[in-house]
Amino acid sequence: MRAMSAAEASAASVSSRNALLRRVLVDLAAMTVIGVFLAIIGPFGSIAAPLSERLVTWLGFAWLGYACYRPMQAVVSWGERALALPRWGMVAAAVLIATVPMTVAVLGVNGLAAGGWRWPRLEVWVGTYFSVLVIGGAVTVLFNLVQSPRPGTPAVAGAPAAPASVAPPPSPAVAPVPVPPPSNPLLEQLPAELGSDILALEMEDHYVRVHTALGSALVLMRMRDAVALVAEIEGMQVHRSWWVARGAVEDVVREGRNVRLKLARGIEAPVARAKVAELRDARWI
Repeated sequence: MRAMSAAEASAASVSSRNALLRRVLVDLAAMTVIGVFLAIIGPFGSIAAPLSERLVTWLGFAWLGYACYRPMQAVVSWGERALALPRWGMVAAAVLIATVPMTVAVLGVNGLAAGGWRWPRLEVWVGTYFSVLVIGGAVTVLFNLVQSPRPGTPAVAGAPAAPASVAPPPSPAVAPVPVPPPSNPLLEQLPAELGSDILALEMEDHYVRVHTALGSALVLMRMRDAVALVAEIEGMQVHRSWWVARGAVEDVVREGRNVRLKLARGIEAPVARAKVAELRDARWI
């Protein structure tokens, strides 16, 4: 197995940055829609203000909220992958923590708008915190529930292709026309320099990071769809966020009750505790 060249590593890095930029732009567009919606309905008494003032206020709060809450999503994904912690428990903790700086920001903006900052009373702090928590929690749950539509030609991932119409047998004098292999939306989205030797699939929010023998890249696709598209490779989904090809496993790392699979290129995939017995029965570990 050859190491990645500098050009291949650079191309993989550019692909990941482009995927991240696209995700941020899509998220900000969604937050703009949410801000406009909140400005129109005017929750928490803001309906008394003029519409133009509500638009400025709620759009500002929406983008500020994205800056406070979105970084916590990376902590949630890390906790789920590295520590095998329950995702929704991590989401709840992240929302409670991110609401603190957002509450400070809301109190500060409201104080400046009222003519100057004053240290608010405890009941104002608590009331503002819970108001921010309601909206911030709802938006965070929405972001975690909504799956981005995946690109690709098949209507349903993993569904068998429609049978081709049977052509009449060719004349003995005419050579048969070779049939091209079926397209694979997962491989089609990978940079060509990464090849097609897939080692593992790793879920990152609404994306899937595809690890190959030559590098990795983010693909806009749901995890279950990506797993269906590698059904021809012997492997197993060892964790909610990881699918691993059996041939890529080089070693098993145990730390107490935690089990990780060590793969090629130094990749380590956590194993959910519910999957340990299944892997043992399949003689993976």
